[in-house]
Amino acid sequence: MTQIERAVANSSAIRDRCIGSVLSGGGSRPFENAESSDWANMIDGFQKGTVESRLGIPIFYGTDAIHGNNNVWGATIFPHNFGLGATRDANLVRRIGEVTALETRACGSPYAFAPCVAVAKDPRWGRFYESYSEDTEVVRKMTSLVSGLQGQPPEGHPYGYPYVAGRNYVMASAKHFVGDGATEKGINEVNTIASHDEMFNIHLAPYIDCIAQGVCTVMPSYSSWNGDKMHSHKYLLTDVLKDKLGFKGLLITDWEALERLTDPHDSDYRQSVKSTINAGIDMVMVPFRYELFLKGLLSLVESGEIAMTRIDDAVERILRVKFVAGLFEHPFTDRFGWLQGT
Repeated sequence: MTQIERAVANSSAIRDRCIGSVLSGGGSRPFENAESSDWANMIDGFQKGTVESRLGIPIFYGTDAIHGNNNVWGATIFPHNFGLGATRDANLVRRIGEVTALETRACGSPYAFAPCVAVAKDPRWGRFYESYSEDTEVVRKMTSLVSGLQGQPPEGHPYGYPYVAGRNYVMASAKHFVGDGATEKGINEVNTIASHDEMFNIHLAPYIDCIAQGVCTVMPSYSSWNGDKMHSHKYLLTDVLKDKLGFKGLLITDWEALERLTDPHDSDYRQSVKSTINAGIDMVMVPFRYELFLKGLLSLVESGEIAMTRIDDAVERILRVKFVAGLFEHPFTDRFGWLQGT
């Protein structure tokens, strides 16, 4: 249930602390101008730690491949969502997802933190360019990026279940759930004031399309809805997303989200762990202080403040997406097959 940054990741932590995932933060890379083979060497090195672990469960590596695998030297870079939405061309966006998936997998990463399906309602929002449109229907069309990244689910694929077509594809992440494009006065990460109907009909609608395409993960927003923080919003995360909408993938936090809920001192941080996990979060993008997170999580389970049924649900979802992504069969980078389109 723990995702850590590559800067603090090592074989010992992955082997002995049951780390579930590693990621690159913005601009974090093996070294300056690292190419795909350099990334693959680094990620495979982390993965080797799982082979030596007690359970042998592979990690997945996540990266911000949001408009191409833009952390990697020589990768193809595409326009931001704002420009792609202007094309109104869902098939183009799907094909961009396919290219991004190929170039992301070539680096050893099976997971892209994309797409952002925010419906931007105020141009003063500094991240307006991350939205495809202020029009919900346009954003819904552009969720075709999910099928580009993950592959198109076959007819009859169970609704809500994650899907990855094969080793040329990656897990996608629909974000930031939900209403991040409509915060007050366009101020990033603050409160979204909206009625139930506005939230569901305008901002939630694109997520339904992502779920229908088998999106593997959903990432909550730093923002709030009518004063309640999204990362600890049990009604939206569990009652709506998991239960009502039938999402069977995993819920992963944004970067250091727990430290944005309460003061990051130990006692308050423990409360953040409790509120987010009980709200329905399955994996926490810690990303650095993972020993503190693990200590808090274990003590909360031992005290009964977090039920084992909640842990079981989270682990089941994490394992499900790892199986879907083929990580148990093929944990290491396919160094040649992707070049041949096999």
